[in-house]
Amino acid sequence: MKSRYLLAACVAGLLTLPVWAQDAYPNKPIKIIVPYPPGGSADILARDIGQRLSAAWSQPVVIENRGGAAGMTGTQAAARSPADGYTLMLTASGPQAIAPSLYPKPGYDPIKDFAPVVLTSRYPLLMVAPANAPYSDTKQFIEWATRNKGKVNYCSIGPGSPSNLAGELFKSMAGIEMTHIPYKGSAQALTDLIGGVCNLMFDSVATSGPQVKGGKIKALAISTPERAASWPSVPTVSESGVPGFSAITWAALFAPASTPEPIVQKLNAEVGRILASPEVRGRLDAQGGLVGGGTPAELRSFNEAEIRKWAKIIKDNGITAE
Repeated sequence: MKSRYLLAACVAGLLTLPVWAQDAYPNKPIKIIVPYPPGGSADILARDIGQRLSAAWSQPVVIENRGGAAGMTGTQAAARSPADGYTLMLTASGPQAIAPSLYPKPGYDPIKDFAPVVLTSRYPLLMVAPANAPYSDTKQFIEWATRNKGKVNYCSIGPGSPSNLAGELFKSMAGIEMTHIPYKGSAQALTDLIGGVCNLMFDSVATSGPQVKGGKIKALAISTPERAASWPSVPTVSESGVPGFSAITWAALFAPASTPEPIVQKLNAEVGRILASPEVRGRLDAQGGLVGGGTPAELRSFNEAEIRKWAKIIKDNGITAE
């Protein structure tokens, strides 16, 4: 009799095991939500990773672009998806580190609603100035701004953008005054920077880099903590006048909260292997990006630190998305 009860208990236990424990993951198509329209850096990286995951695991990987509301629409959809490892999200720092402080109701919690998988990439910002500006590095700019107090400005690609936040962080850490001039995107901002309307700008390598190489503007510094291999002669802001300064954009892979830990770890290991490939590194380098990597725990800590950093800048400067 006891053996019969024991057998029944074992069967019941097996029936209650989660699906991932009964079947090898993955055993059906995987979807990666990208909360942006097709063609951007996050979308390109997601498709690259998706193709390589599909080849490694012999399962289709579908990219679903769900742009809108500064990335919040797709992020909301990902947060509400089943936590089974078959819906993932490759997103950028905007929705995960900035939007929660910039918008009163983003519709998700970037920490509680997601299981971090792996940091996929980092993207430096170039600190750029007009080609004929009377300063050529960070120290010279700070000295010039101090002498011209009340007359200095910086332009950005829009309120609440990484370009705007980096400018405010630099202003605060450098102890100088600058008036913010917001634009609707890089094109117009760069035009006015080239024309001397703006004194300074933090902009992505992808958009400002060609203008630097063409001699239309000059790079004073780069925003990463360490020099970028693709711009070896450009010093960091930190080493050339503002110690500790760091302002980057980034992309990372997340799963809905409560996704089983073995699945998260399997994804972390395989995507980490993909990121280490020379082909992926080369493509990121061509976009001005740096390969990410690391553990899920490291991504969580990094995301939390980024939220705290930009929340303070947004609050202290009364920045809104309008």
